[in-house]
Amino acid sequence: MGVDKISISLDAELGAAVRHAAQRDDMALSAWLAEAAGAKLRAEALRAFLDAWKREHGPFTAEEMRRARAELGLLEQTPAP
Repeated sequence: MGVDKISISLDAELGAAVRHAAQRDDMALSAWLAEAAGAKLRAEALRAFLDAWKREHGPFTAEEMRRARAELGLLEQTPAP
């Protein structure tokens, strides 16, 4: 696999936070950034897919959204009394 070396600039605060996160995850900074970029690209691809699906089939129903949240473990938890 080839490597594409690029140079980026980050706000100093963001740069420090990214370095800290990479260190915390015991990853090289470039590997951490590559993983983050990949996650962003996958999220954008999913958004495009869902937008196309909704154009063809219409918006998701409340039940479909509830089931999706449940499958993803995103249902809101009610606080214990």
